[in-house]
Amino acid sequence: MTQSMSSRSVDHRVQLTSFFIAGAALLAGVPAIAQQQQQLRVDEAGTVYTPPLAVPVSPYLSPEAKAFLAEHLQAFVKGIGAIDDQGVPRWMKTYLASANAQFAVDKQDTTVGGVHSFVYTPHSGVAPRNRGRVLINLHGGGFGGCFPGCSDLESLPIAALGAIKVVSPDYRQGPKHRFPAASEDAAAVYRELLKTHRPDQIGVYGCSAGGMLAGQFLAWIQKEGLPRPGAVGIYCSGLSFGDAVYGGDGSYVGFLLGDAAMPMPPLKPGQTPPVLPYFEGADMKGPLAAPAWHPDVLAKFPPIMVATSSRAFDYSSAMFLHRQLVNAGVHAQLHMWEGLPHGFIYNPDMPESRDFYRTVIRFFDENLGR
Repeated sequence: MTQSMSSRSVDHRVQLTSFFIAGAALLAGVPAIAQQQQQLRVDEAGTVYTPPLAVPVSPYLSPEAKAFLAEHLQAFVKGIGAIDDQGVPRWMKTYLASANAQFAVDKQDTTVGGVHSFVYTPHSGVAPRNRGRVLINLHGGGFGGCFPGCSDLESLPIAALGAIKVVSPDYRQGPKHRFPAASEDAAAVYRELLKTHRPDQIGVYGCSAGGMLAGQFLAWIQKEGLPRPGAVGIYCSGLSFGDAVYGGDGSYVGFLLGDAAMPMPPLKPGQTPPVLPYFEGADMKGPLAAPAWHPDVLAKFPPIMVATSSRAFDYSSAMFLHRQLVNAGVHAQLHMWEGLPHGFIYNPDMPESRDFYRTVIRFFDENLGR
């Protein structure tokens, strides 16, 4: 038995060595690749310096997603402009028009728990299985805008396709407000909904800043002694910060390939990572701002769905979060979409986005109480 295992181990090493030799031979046989390989440099710290590269759109994408990515990258190279007076980034306007045309939803402008909010109810009515359930959508926007644009794009498809009511609060953001104002507002909305729903009937989700806020909200209500909700979705986000927003490989690969933006140079010793205005003065590794670093906080989380994509600058933080959740004993799912950038879900016209919506709806249906 020992000899057999040893033989298989040797065979495996031989096969692996042969694989790398064959790969090296292939590179050597293609002049352009061989030249790039000679230009590639790695320093003693392990930083990789690459030559100019041409990275095509992934062949795994749908035709609609391929067209979207090309258009998205071109738009970001040319500059997409600032957020307009209605809280809608210019590049989102066509997506909003499409979402409003596709998803039949009533939108009520109201106040929930003292927080200005929109309540989205499907025209066709709430499904019988969801009559006791409600979702809280915490919109994206970098803790500095995108309301109601991001709220609409994150809430309309889920409310319509999931046949469920969605509440999206206009939580306080920077630069006028500081952390933890948004967590307080999310908790205020949650407190109000607890008057009419059991905690296990309430789900919370968000994309980008909203995904991070969903995790910060969970840490905040732990501190406040509130019961945890039934399930939470953390999308286009993680729950930790790095040298450039979320940090990790995603800060380099994601910004470059997903948004046609040059990543920030690596920090020098003693340099402090830049922070969003909303987080000025906050403990950026504390449990209320970055729960991913705190296993004791994560261990009390409800079922979590983490979602990201391979060209998103958030993917490293998202994958790190999922691993931390699993290590803390939390029921956690990780869903990753190939070849798409940060926040691709805002475009409702791609099969990949529809796949995301179905996955979200299924996750909450399986984990919320009736």
